[in-house]
Amino acid sequence: MIDHVSVGVSDLERAAKFYEAALAALGLARLVTRPRMVGFGKAYPELWINLREGMPRVPADSGVHICLRANTTDQVDAFHAAALSAGGACDGAPGIRPHDRVRYYAAFVTDSDGNRIEAVTFPQE
Repeated sequence: MIDHVSVGVSDLERAAKFYEAALAALGLARLVTRPRMVGFGKAYPELWINLREGMPRVPADSGVHICLRANTTDQVDAFHAAALSAGGACDGAPGIRPHDRVRYYAAFVTDSDGNRIEAVTFPQE
């Protein structure tokens, strides 16, 4: 149902380096580079980062939460490690999250603008 998602960033080059590293672990690559935006995806840009003038340059809670599907728990782990190495902050280490309806494995990070990015997979018992 959702074709693509865009998030605002205060420093396009810094954010592009972060997303390039973190998303590579999930099989997404930088596909489009424009003066004020960068698009990532597999066949076409599914996740865009857009330069937003006037955004705070310190980490803040932007209210954005994007969850990306991983194929395996190893991909979730790799996403988390790559995001932290690229300057992201841990917002939930990789692990099982049991809930009433579903058991899933996820990791959460925030970028330098406070956008919360999650990688998730649903391992079989």
